[in-house]
Amino acid sequence: MTVAVPSELEFVEHTVDLVARHCLACGLSVKAVRFNLRVALSEALANAIVYGNRLDPGKQVHIAICLVGQSVQVHVRDQGEGFDPNCIPDPRSRDCIERVAGRGLFLIKELVDELEFNDRGNSLCMTLHRA
Repeated sequence: MTVAVPSELEFVEHTVDLVARHCLACGLSVKAVRFNLRVALSEALANAIVYGNRLDPGKQVHIAICLVGQSVQVHVRDQGEGFDPNCIPDPRSRDCIERVAGRGLFLIKELVDELEFNDRGNSLCMTLHRA
């Protein structure tokens, strides 16, 4: 399944609902879909829209869901310049603990089984293992 989402935050909830229904049909557990997937995908979409596409209505975020063995992979790609995920500070560090932003990637990493980025840094792949 593939989905193209406009760079507007109002589309995040509907898109997450659509992908969640598809992932349930793919065999992910109800718990993994209701919490892990929904939160991780919401964060990934919001980051792609706000930071990647800079809320540019002329750009889209592309999502692809793939079954790979006993796993479901959710790819999220924006049309932005990308970033180096290794340069994002740990939000639990003393310097970052008071910051309002900067926890999205941390949450995604904690909620999925595997997380990979492309070299450009404008695409991520979240892997969740099926029950």
